[in-house]
Amino acid sequence: MTPFLSDDFLLHTETARQLYHFHAAPQPIIDYHCHLPPDQIAQNRQFENITQIWLYGDHYKWRAMRANGVNERFVTGDATDWEKFEKWAETVPYTVRNPLYHWTHLELRRYFGITELLNKTSARRIYDQCNALLQTPAYSVQGLLTKMNVKVVCTTDDPADSLEHHQAIANQGFSTQILPTFRPDKAMTPEAADYRQYLDKLGAAAGVNIQSYKDLQDALRQRHDFFAAQGGRLSDHGLEQLYAADYTEEEVAVIFDKARNEQLLSTLEVEQFKSAMLIFLAELDWQKGWTQQFHLGALRNTNARALRQLGPDTGWDSIGDFTQAQALSRFLDRLDSQDKLAKTILYNLNPADNDVFATLIGDFQDGSVAGKMQFGSGWWFLDQKDGMEKQLNALSNMGLLSRFVGMLTDSRSFLSFPRHEYFRRILCNLLGRDVENGELPAEELPWLGQLVENISYGNARDYFGFTPAAAPASTGELAAS
Repeated sequence: MTPFLSDDFLLHTETARQLYHFHAAPQPIIDYHCHLPPDQIAQNRQFENITQIWLYGDHYKWRAMRANGVNERFVTGDATDWEKFEKWAETVPYTVRNPLYHWTHLELRRYFGITELLNKTSARRIYDQCNALLQTPAYSVQGLLTKMNVKVVCTTDDPADSLEHHQAIANQGFSTQILPTFRPDKAMTPEAADYRQYLDKLGAAAGVNIQSYKDLQDALRQRHDFFAAQGGRLSDHGLEQLYAADYTEEEVAVIFDKARNEQLLSTLEVEQFKSAMLIFLAELDWQKGWTQQFHLGALRNTNARALRQLGPDTGWDSIGDFTQAQALSRFLDRLDSQDKLAKTILYNLNPADNDVFATLIGDFQDGSVAGKMQFGSGWWFLDQKDGMEKQLNALSNMGLLSRFVGMLTDSRSFLSFPRHEYFRRILCNLLGRDVENGELPAEELPWLGQLVENISYGNARDYFGFTPAAAPASTGELAAS
């Protein structure tokens, strides 16, 4: 029987073990999409206990606790931090075969050196042991990023954000680069009840009195420039699906005026406005050589009662079954036909769209950049073993796995970085199995080692143009192919 979470966890062949230990494991981490709070990095926050750093804001764990019959008081309510941790510990044994079971114990091992299984009996010992370490300087948030060999973190930021915390971090000389990502979703919601208030906030940040559609474009362009000056080089959009309605600039200007005056918009007008904004923002990214990311397919806030009581982003979202291919292809084609298609990463939340996205990126590869169009890693409900394997297989079948920019955490937690290890082990196991089965040549093992290093680190470094400290030299032989 193989021990749980051994050094060879998820590595089922000798080739997989060689690929992981000699090539994947030594690589630093580039986390090019996450939701870490930059203010806590700037403050180098020291968390008081494991609950604060591990359970606050983690809707993955919240959903599991609710499913296990835990009262909301111990999830997001006014229970003490110890009581919340205890209820999570009681839930953990019931998460068997959920990725939370693996992540929980990987995080306890990698950060705190704890090999004991978390359950009701061990809860107090583990709580106290983690809390004692969290009081030490090495366990500040900057210390934790250093501990996990994280070289670059790209946070997710609204265009109206001051980026003062990113500036403070840069002035501190912290060895990990903390860079902003331009997330303009709120600027694209003319149907929202608070849209006018958001325009005022954005305008104040940009120094633009936003009274017209042109003013909105000017404000967003100014903020885009400001993000670039702070090292930003990625944008991100969280949408149910892409929009590609026909429109004219005159029509969009009228639609904006109606939204600014809080008049009701038709469904077509909303789609036209979003379509125009997406093209405008994509052209900004293209002009600067940025990478645009699209996270598509989440069905959000499905539980109206919970939304009223707890607000958004508290664990009431699911996979949506939106139609993706037609509008997405039209959007990309509009940009490509003008030679204004920036580097692009597409993430799907519905696994039924894997092959759709994996083939669609191939329609717009133009030879200008290796892997210009990317099928993004397993996201949200798909960032687990089965989801990652399906994404890797779809990409392998339809495109070039070798040009993939790899994993990200998409997390709000400073303890989520073992997900990169999890991904790397799964990648190495897939390749190792193919070699052992005679589906890949064993004599190409040096090249496969280089491929693993590239997907783990090098591809992202080169694709985004990051210049962190050099990765450590591999302990295995390298060869170009």
